[in-house]
Amino acid sequence: MSTILIVDDEPQILEILASYLTKEGYYVMTAENGRDALELAASAPLDLIILDLMLPDISGEEVCRKIRKTSRVPILMLTAKSGEADRITGLEIGADDYLVKPFSPRELVARVRAILRRIGDYQALSDLVELGDLHVSLREKRVTLKGKPLDLTPSEYRLLTTLLRYPGRTWTREELVEEVWGLDFAGSDRTVDTHIKNLRHKLEDDPRQPVYIKTVYGLGYRLDNPAQKGG
Repeated sequence: MSTILIVDDEPQILEILASYLTKEGYYVMTAENGRDALELAASAPLDLIILDLMLPDISGEEVCRKIRKTSRVPILMLTAKSGEADRITGLEIGADDYLVKPFSPRELVARVRAILRRIGDYQALSDLVELGDLHVSLREKRVTLKGKPLDLTPSEYRLLTTLLRYPGRTWTREELVEEVWGLDFAGSDRTVDTHIKNLRHKLEDDPRQPVYIKTVYGLGYRLDNPAQKGG
């Protein structure tokens, strides 16, 4: 049974979402402010957090940043902001998905299922993947480069492991969006480009001349093995 934490300062929303998710078989915990959310995130084994951005004490963005310092638990953000820039900002600070208010509780349940299913798919891959100096332990969700750990956001991690599944294959932006964020993701190609840029800054000695993540102009991106010729 997956454990889900809902963080929202509106009791009615907490009650409705908790009811829907409980009926789907999830164990639900709730918090009405950022302080309580951070305490629960630090003490309870969570599988997913549904996080409203408008909280009375600490902003949802700051809660997300604090959680990301110690945890890779998936985070679904709830917000009244519908602009593309707002969605990209949320994803860049570590959110896995973004749902704009008002929304249907059924849509939220579908988003939750999709996120947890994607997490399960990645956990089903073989444990250790090595590509040159890049080592990824899927069981531990740990990425190292030249023996040093890399601090990746959950979306960056899933993007990297998606590319790692088929080194040398060119993925279109649309395919990467589907694999990493799901078919119902409301963002754009810019989201993929932003995450690729962030990954390159963490993976590459010179992000302007990448040896791992290559741009295939007019198509998308591929992951190369720098130890092999012709990459």
